Amino acid sequence: MNSNQKQRVRLEPGATSLYACQNDQRFSYCAYIPSAFDHTDPLKHPLLVVIHGTERGAQQYRDEFKDFSERIGAIILAPLFPAGIGEPGELNSYKKIKYHDIRFDYVLLAMIQEFTSQYGIDRQKFLLFGFSGGGQFVHRFFYLHPDRLLGVSIASPGNVTLLDQNLDWFIGIRDFQEQFGTDIQWEEIRRVPVQLLIGSEDNKSLPSGKDNPFWLPGVEMAGDTRLERIRTLCENWTSVGIHVQYEEVPEAAHEGSKLVPYVKDFFADLLKQNV
Repeated sequence: MNSNQKQRVRLEPGATSLYACQNDQRFSYCAYIPSAFDHTDPLKHPLLVVIHGTERGAQQYRDEFKDFSERIGAIILAPLFPAGIGEPGELNSYKKIKYHDIRFDYVLLAMIQEFTSQYGIDRQKFLLFGFSGGGQFVHRFFYLHPDRLLGVSIASPGNVTLLDQNLDWFIGIRDFQEQFGTDIQWEEIRRVPVQLLIGSEDNKSLPSGKDNPFWLPGVEMAGDTRLERIRTLCENWTSVGIHVQYEEVPEAAHEGSKLVPYVKDFFADLLKQNV
């Protein structure tokens, strides 16, 4: 049987196992399929991609969005970027998008292409959410691929990259073209609906200098805490014409589970507007 004759695999509802990405088997993904998945019209189901933090809780975040999947009909895809890729004990590589010979944005796009094409749900645009380290990945992915995004939600990133052309990557974007071989797509970035959110008590001072694996001269200019840094990011984005829905969740510290309901509401409202 040739590739044109090959039948697509039937997509069964519920939670999947973790599958190795065939493009690069160091990485894997899991998914959740709503019980009302329509095999006759699979493209009517939106795709939401959720990115884990440093703890690598891909399946946990997939499960956090099960009720959203059932209520909205969305398919949830949760990548896993294991720790220790490239060197033992390494925790942070995926957050910066580019690490040695790895482009984590390309890894994610390969996962999406593999998963969606296998089941006939291939689509150009998707929703994207990340908490903490996942929030770092997501807002930098947003800079690189705004044309692929229906909407983006960034929660509690520990370090931020400002759209500042006076600072080098990853503090700013002065050398963005040199780093990634492309320019910022300003019109596309301004088109994407954006949510920034954080717990109102997420105000613990972050490590600096040699105690911070991300330290570069200028990192602390955005602030000393996650709360200060996301406020700085919001001000920066607003100043360049990005419309941001900004929320500080009361009585929440660095607790992703307390933020997820606000993410669901943001994406649900966004999908209603796009019906």
